[in-house]
Amino acid sequence: MRRILFFSAFLLFFVSSPLLAKSSVQPLDKIIAVVNDDIITQLELDKRVKLIRQQLLQRGNRLPSENVLRRQILERLIIEKLQLELAKKTGVRVNDEMVNQVIANIARQNNLTIDQFRQLLQKEGFSFADYQENIRREIIISRLRKIRVENNINVSEQEIENFINQSKKNNSTDEEYHLGHILIALPEAASPEQISKTRAKAEKVFSDLKNGADFAQTAIAVSNDEQALKGGDLGWLKAAQLPSFLAETVSKMNKGEVRGPIRSASGFHIIKLIDRKSSEQKHIVKQTLARHILIKPNQVLSREEARMRLEQIRQRILNGEDFATLAKAASDDKASAVDGGSLGWTNPGTMVPAFEEQMNKLKPGEISKPFLTRFGWHIVQVLSRRKHDNTKEFQRIQAIKLIRKRKTREAIQDWLRRLRAEAYVDLRLNK
Repeated sequence: MRRILFFSAFLLFFVSSPLLAKSSVQPLDKIIAVVNDDIITQLELDKRVKLIRQQLLQRGNRLPSENVLRRQILERLIIEKLQLELAKKTGVRVNDEMVNQVIANIARQNNLTIDQFRQLLQKEGFSFADYQENIRREIIISRLRKIRVENNINVSEQEIENFINQSKKNNSTDEEYHLGHILIALPEAASPEQISKTRAKAEKVFSDLKNGADFAQTAIAVSNDEQALKGGDLGWLKAAQLPSFLAETVSKMNKGEVRGPIRSASGFHIIKLIDRKSSEQKHIVKQTLARHILIKPNQVLSREEARMRLEQIRQRILNGEDFATLAKAASDDKASAVDGGSLGWTNPGTMVPAFEEQMNKLKPGEISKPFLTRFGWHIVQVLSRRKHDNTKEFQRIQAIKLIRKRKTREAIQDWLRRLRAEAYVDLRLNK
């Protein structure tokens, strides 16, 4: 049980580098691929194949032939090398502190101390130093993608409006789909002959599936999608996360149905609807109506003097003076001061954590003692609390998140395809 938890909980599965087994003696190695200025060796591929084979068996996937599996994994290694090379040129760096912090979080999620986690790694046959480097590579690739792709993703008001309107029209605001996916990719700037050949391959794959071929095993063997080595399993996706060219088709599919090939700029897609569910419901939040007074330390007013000044204001309020009047006169938060310090009705997560923590401790009518946030010293008074139906606001926020995720996934797929097409890759498997 521990082994399954260990692997499933925090390996970034197929984009990541392998966890290298301990060994003091290395057999003779050979180069099996040149990737721009880098190489992939036989030992590197062997270790990755061993790891992924173990992962697939733990997931219950049927394995394709050894030759097919190795070629699929080699292609993933090539993509990884290209990203790490670009990250180095871009200046993406990850220090030891960040790596150790991530590992500490992983250990904590598994209810382990760092020492216990290190012992578990050793028991499974992995070097802690190699594991650290593996985590470093994962973080580097994640940061590179953020810089090169994710930061350039925008969601327009029109996209949000279209999504919400379409969801209402289809009565599928919270419709979710569990999908399997196979991509038969087209090369960049594909010729008519390449398109025809790729379409024929996709149609052959689809025909095999209709005739009973196992979807997950087929995805592992032939798919060019990043999730190929997960059997093409995309997990549960909201309607807005689906690419536009798939959304309408998926919405009309029955559980267990396979459709394709569906053409897009990246290639031909074959999809399987594993399951679907609808969980539309109201979103109720507990809102707080509060007001505050802020005193900011500055060059003239020290931190302690600011606290003492605010304590004096608090005492005046407790002695009967009007909170709103004092807020207008003394608060350094000018935006709220004009309204007597009022913050209006706020949702959970609206305020900075230190402020919200203090506010949540109060009963209606109570005034906090002075407390410090990054903005300065505050006192806060809770006036009232209520349960509020913010379903519309919540749906809008969710729409933005889901549209961004979908656009990011599509953009990363296209970016990786271009990266691969522009690279120098010399395969030497049979040389």
